[in-house]
Amino acid sequence: MAEFFQVVTGTVITRPYVFAFFAVYLLAAIPHIGWKRVTIFTIAGYLVAFSSELASINTGFPYGWYYYIDKTSSHELWVAGVPFFDSISYVFLSYCSYATALFILSPLKRTGLHIIPLETVRLRRSLAALLLGALLQTYLDIIIDPVALQGDRWFLGRIYGYRESGYHFGVPLSNYVGWFFVSLVMIFILQRLAATIRGLKPSPPSGIGSFPGSSLIPPALYLSVIIFNISIAVAIGEMTIALSGFFAVLLPVAMALLLAIRRINRHTRDELAEHLTDFPWSAASSR
Repeated sequence: MAEFFQVVTGTVITRPYVFAFFAVYLLAAIPHIGWKRVTIFTIAGYLVAFSSELASINTGFPYGWYYYIDKTSSHELWVAGVPFFDSISYVFLSYCSYATALFILSPLKRTGLHIIPLETVRLRRSLAALLLGALLQTYLDIIIDPVALQGDRWFLGRIYGYRESGYHFGVPLSNYVGWFFVSLVMIFILQRLAATIRGLKPSPPSGIGSFPGSSLIPPALYLSVIIFNISIAVAIGEMTIALSGFFAVLLPVAMALLLAIRRINRHTRDELAEHLTDFPWSAASSR
């Protein structure tokens, strides 16, 4: 047991950036959808991600054939040949992608220091939120994977590789197809949880942002993951990877930002009414 706790502690110490992102996920998700849903999704999302990775290293589905290189299991947690931190990363990547999709799709209201996406149950469970969230999560991997593949040149370490080098900086296209598929599954689970309001008490901690700026945390987390990986690419001298990632996200980020600014306080009465019907404790109810 002492050895297990030592390995768990070593996991956090070895991968502090992963658990920093995970902490921000909890900070954003708990006031957004409630701690019970966050707990359920964290467990379910981890199991989906872990199963997908375990399947792929043994069958080639869904990401294509790749393999893990076990050089760190003596001081960080691995589960059945898969590093624990890798599968847990999917959880916060899925949440911030889904919540960012909701932010993009929702009308926005500003009340004091609050910028409130006027989410509704209908929007949370919509096909648009599912597809956009899955695409946003896949975009993250388009930025992450080429940098992670160079892990022996930074503090990630060389922990995996592909059987055959792919077209995108060594990453095969099957990997991104697999990411989109797994993202669909994980975000489908998340949106079913987030769109279930039965049993919620009419108070902010039950599932809507309850402090100023809380709605901006998921997009900020999403951008932070991108900035982190592009910065690593610059630091190790991979400027082609860095510029490719930067220009891949520049236009969609600029469009989302400009459209968000234009939409603030341009919602209709019906949009506000539907939001408050689903979430009567929302800060959008203040005048």
